[in-house]
Amino acid sequence: MVRIKATVARRRGRKRVFKQAKGQFGTRKNNYRQAIRSVIKGMSYAYRDRKVKKREFRALWIVRLNAACREEGLSYSRFINGLNNANVAVNRKVLAEIAVTDPVGFSQIIAIAKGAISQPAA
Repeated sequence: MVRIKATVARRRGRKRVFKQAKGQFGTRKNNYRQAIRSVIKGMSYAYRDRKVKKREFRALWIVRLNAACREEGLSYSRFINGLNNANVAVNRKVLAEIAVTDPVGFSQIIAIAKGAISQPAA
């Protein structure tokens, strides 16, 4: 009976790991044991950071909005409160983009928020 070795399957698996470890530093890219560890760790970082990216972008939008609001003499929290009172349903991503690209339009939005702050909706 012929002895069967798992060389083809083993080579395929190793090639897959090395392909994923491409670009790593040192022996992480060409030492199989270290490549496996590096790939697993990298995949766990990628999974985690797909969630973290959403948080970081929301924080960035809030920082940009706060800076733009303070130029107009209004804090971020009062600005958002004013928009909520005025029933303006625009998300922070779009507001931050307007603040960066269209300062005149953003100052009009701030005027709407200021008007809603002085007269809160009942």
